[in-house]
Amino acid sequence: MKRRDFIAAAAAIPAVAAQPGSRIRTALWGTAHSHTGGKLKAMQDSPDYEVVGVCESDPAQRARAEKSPTFAGLRWMSEPEILNDKSIRLIVVQCSVWDALPMGHKVINAGKHLHIEKPPGNDWQSFQTLIANARKQNLLVQTGYVWRHHEGLHAALEAARQGWLGDILLVRAAMNADRDAPQRAVEAKYKGGGLFELGGHVVDRLVELLGRPREVRSWLRHHSSVKDNLNDNNLAVFEFDRSLALLSQTTNQAGAGDHRQFEIIGSDGTFIVWPEANPPRMRVYLRKPQGKYKAGWQDLSLPPQPRFIGDFQELARALKSGTPLKLSYDHELLLHETLLRASGEIIS
Repeated sequence: MKRRDFIAAAAAIPAVAAQPGSRIRTALWGTAHSHTGGKLKAMQDSPDYEVVGVCESDPAQRARAEKSPTFAGLRWMSEPEILNDKSIRLIVVQCSVWDALPMGHKVINAGKHLHIEKPPGNDWQSFQTLIANARKQNLLVQTGYVWRHHEGLHAALEAARQGWLGDILLVRAAMNADRDAPQRAVEAKYKGGGLFELGGHVVDRLVELLGRPREVRSWLRHHSSVKDNLNDNNLAVFEFDRSLALLSQTTNQAGAGDHRQFEIIGSDGTFIVWPEANPPRMRVYLRKPQGKYKAGWQDLSLPPQPRFIGDFQELARALKSGTPLKLSYDHELLLHETLLRASGEIIS
């Protein structure tokens, strides 16, 4: 290996790998996000993590959280305590969208690895600075998009990469929800509305497959009869060199969870995944047999696909081996830039 290549490779390695058999001392910062309980349980059930404490900076939210069995037995810590404790290597930030980047910057400035809830704010320059500072210090940054470790999505992307689907012509996805009034008020703070809140789950896998879109066009609309300002019926179209992608997102669909889907349409095959259906399932069509799939249409059910476990397995692998995350700094930047383009925050 040439000297310059060795230096470049070394710069991508996180600071000081954990001992392979040791547990990663971790703090939870924030308690209000809907994913908090699931992520805390994933860490508590893992032999790789020691959750040493929880911090909640909002007094009213802390009072509520202290009464919740979710946080029973955990030590309550202050913001200075979690940031200044040198034994804490990872902080998991679970907060509102508007607090994510200010809190994330504090974590990176304290020299700690960061798992940050999605979407991490709508300030593109601030997010770029966060990633640049993390990269400079060899600190890991992982965003909390929930389809990263889904068996069906992995299978779809693998079929496309293997060439089994032929030319990828179209990716089509729906990421709908049925929001109550409080959550609608949260999402109404942002131009992209429900698409900004949820669309990143799709964009994450889309850019992993196809890279940076040449152009992004969006239709962000309020079409429901609910009397608020939320853009709750949204469509984004992504144009790549030889492919198109469509992302639809509505915030007022009954039974929305089991309708969420991701499909890749190619010249030689189609791969459809219903990631959050019960059970999660795949529908595949191929012109000829490929890998474990036969020719023609086939319907395949998947075992339950628990959220969050894969994220923390991947974090532990990177931290203990001293190697980068599989999804790089550049992936996180491309994902967030594309989401902000689709949400009308960046003019495409």
